[in-house]
Amino acid sequence: MSLVGKKFPNITVDAISEMGDNLRINVLEEATKNNKKVLLFWYPKDFTFVCPTELHAFQAALPEFEQRNTIVIGASCDTNEVHFAWLNTAKNNGGIEGVTYPLLADTTRNLSKALDILDAQEVYDEESNDILIEGSNVTFRATYLIDETGKIFHESVNDMPLGRNVNEYLRLIDAYTHVQTKGEVCPANWEQGKEAMNADRLSTAAYLAQN
Repeated sequence: MSLVGKKFPNITVDAISEMGDNLRINVLEEATKNNKKVLLFWYPKDFTFVCPTELHAFQAALPEFEQRNTIVIGASCDTNEVHFAWLNTAKNNGGIEGVTYPLLADTTRNLSKALDILDAQEVYDEESNDILIEGSNVTFRATYLIDETGKIFHESVNDMPLGRNVNEYLRLIDAYTHVQTKGEVCPANWEQGKEAMNADRLSTAAYLAQN
């Protein structure tokens, strides 16, 4: 079930800073208490293959997100200790050394279960009378954009092999900010500086006639 338009879950999760400080982060509070947007991206596992390319891509774009009043937070189900080991592994050895935004360590899977982004299915075993988990029990590549009120205004989920396009999240933040500040709606392929529309039939007709 989509969470777009709803409040982000009010769940506090273990996390770690680039310096190895153990933190407790509530993403909803990060947005509302700091009056900022939040980009939260989930990746399957530390020390894997597509994942470090994404973490470095978000790091490279961090100044762009900061200019847009947006906090970036990464997340997986790995522990703080594994996160910190990866943070101390050189980039040319598959590590994420140089990443400065915090990483959630959702080892309890409380938040990822609430978001329903785990590759896990409960199966009843008649022989043992147990409920077993099938799947990797780690998260897909899910991404959430949360506004200053804690409302989710974008969510997307990629399968494990598919890396994200970081620029698309910058575009979405620009579009949502335009809606917030101008009261207009943003048509297909809209980018900052392009023409937007009023939410009425005449404005749509005029836009289509010119494009």
